Amino acid sequence: MSRTGPCRGRRSTGSGSPRKDRPGHAAGKSEGFPWVATADAQVLVLGSMPGQASLVATEYYAHPRNVFWEIMGALFGVGREIDYVERLRRLSEAGIALWDVAHRCHRPGSLDAAIDRTSVEPNDFAALFRAAPQLHTVCFNGGTARDLYRRLVLPTDPAEGRVLAYHLLPSTSPAHAALDFSTKLIRWRVVQAALEGAPGDP
Repeated sequence: MSRTGPCRGRRSTGSGSPRKDRPGHAAGKSEGFPWVATADAQVLVLGSMPGQASLVATEYYAHPRNVFWEIMGALFGVGREIDYVERLRRLSEAGIALWDVAHRCHRPGSLDAAIDRTSVEPNDFAALFRAAPQLHTVCFNGGTARDLYRRLVLPTDPAEGRVLAYHLLPSTSPAHAALDFSTKLIRWRVVQAALEGAPGDP
């Protein structure tokens, strides 16, 4: 199967045009990143909002104690030791897309618990699902992402009736240390299973 390069995320402006905003801060709000996805992406790993370390580095999951890349290394050979751009390319080649629920929000610091949920402006998921028509599974990186998606995104039916599987996975953030790495890794194997065609829980 041929692969396309990573699609860059589109922001809803009310006119259907992509935003050209640089990720960072806007009007006192933290602003997230474009999606990383190919047209034939199958599984979306969805966070809540990039933390401060990620915003500074302009990289997904940049905090050195966030174990996302360690998990991707164990599952797909795409670990932190590999150049960031190459990591994104390899995940895209595997059929994995990355994004966050929030386009912008107020959040002092990096903790999901600090997000002012009334301030969250969600990303344009309808645009993503149109750009990646083979997406069939959404894996939430922690409960905050799941809760924000349920409240702000799901009621708008962004997939336009497409049946999606949803999985809540333990957060890879260092703030969520109740589970050890080996336990998180076992739970995250659902990403592999989804790519191999195993059914998910709605």
